[in-house]
Amino acid sequence: MKHVSERSPITRKDIDRLAVPAIISGIAEPVISLVDTAFIGRFNDVDMLGAVGIGSSFFLLVLWVLAQTRSAVLAVVARYYGERRLEAIADLVPIATWTNFGLGLAFIGLTYPFAERIFEAYNASGRQLELTCEYFRVRCLGFPISLAVYALTGAFRGIQNLRWGMWISITGAVVNLALNPLLIFGFGPVPALGIEGSALASVIAQVSMLAACIVVVRTRTSFTLWPSSWRHPELLPLMRNSGQLFARTIALNICYYLGNRFATGYSTAHIGAHSIAMQLWLFSAFFIDGYAAAGSVLVGRLNGERNWRDLHRVSWQVVRMSVVIGAALAAIYGIGYTRIGPLFTSDARVLALLSGVLWMVIITQPINAVAFAFDGVYKGLGNGKILRNVLLASTFLVFVPVAWGTDALGWELTAVWSAFLAWMAVRGLLLALHFEKHHAPSRA
Repeated sequence: MKHVSERSPITRKDIDRLAVPAIISGIAEPVISLVDTAFIGRFNDVDMLGAVGIGSSFFLLVLWVLAQTRSAVLAVVARYYGERRLEAIADLVPIATWTNFGLGLAFIGLTYPFAERIFEAYNASGRQLELTCEYFRVRCLGFPISLAVYALTGAFRGIQNLRWGMWISITGAVVNLALNPLLIFGFGPVPALGIEGSALASVIAQVSMLAACIVVVRTRTSFTLWPSSWRHPELLPLMRNSGQLFARTIALNICYYLGNRFATGYSTAHIGAHSIAMQLWLFSAFFIDGYAAAGSVLVGRLNGERNWRDLHRVSWQVVRMSVVIGAALAAIYGIGYTRIGPLFTSDARVLALLSGVLWMVIITQPINAVAFAFDGVYKGLGNGKILRNVLLASTFLVFVPVAWGTDALGWELTAVWSAFLAWMAVRGLLLALHFEKHHAPSRA
């Protein structure tokens, strides 16, 4: 017999209550990168601008691959929350947190010594390569810190509390905003560190976020910071789901890598323009992802309650609201079309190139929203397999052929963004079709 929740039905107000703090929380990392880009842009140096763009993009992309444990933790915690059995996973949260921290340390070891080779693969060379390595070798110190934060905030989301993550993210963003100009340009006894100062400000911001997480765990939750046992029956399924999400995100990173590689190969002005466009795109992705995060939290709970009818209803409500947010962002970017570029640079060539592709960044926003919303739904279900398969198919059957084909036609940045547009459209379509086929109430 299907179990129907005794809790009140989920309403639009419930979704908004979770989504608003999730939006603020989710944009912390891209806001940090946008702030880095904006302050470095004051130097009016295309090599420095491109270096921050490449370095921060690679940092965020690696972080996304490794941070999939957050979604896996969220799905497990939300399911147990729906079943009213949170005490059964008391040890799982600290295990996941320390696992993430260790994974971050490992990736410092894997990327720090080989930074030059990594960014040569992005077509960076000469002074731009040197600056990119300087930025990344400081910024990568944040891997273990950010990954621990992701695991803990995933647990907070699982117990239906996104406000804690919001305030933690605000803490990091404020610290970064305050330290960026101080460490980049120097003041009084503080020396001007330039591009390394920008990266250091980001790392210190991440440390402040972890400190805030620890305070919340110790004062507001029943979770601990150290497990009583390193074994748990949910650990293997969690790692399996994380692994499927890793594979999915690696496919996603291939698209971002190719975009950066193509843009860098055209010229320093092209990578400067692409970096600004990509920072806007990533910011929007995290912004739209707020409703996807709300979807993950609620779908995970409804899955635990076995309330299939509300699961289907809430999922589509999250999709519709995400599309509205995407359309609103598109309208804002459209209104500020000629004002966005000068916020980051005054280089005329970069601004002209950005103007040529910004319209594609704009029209992809509501399209992105469909894919991001269903990403959240399937993460809440703990079904990383479908997300992996859809990303692999859309990447290798859509993005790569479109990018290579249009590049061969000489479309340059338009080729890159045509590929992103087609890629996101196919992702959203495939997930929507699969969801209706397998999760409509009559089939559940």
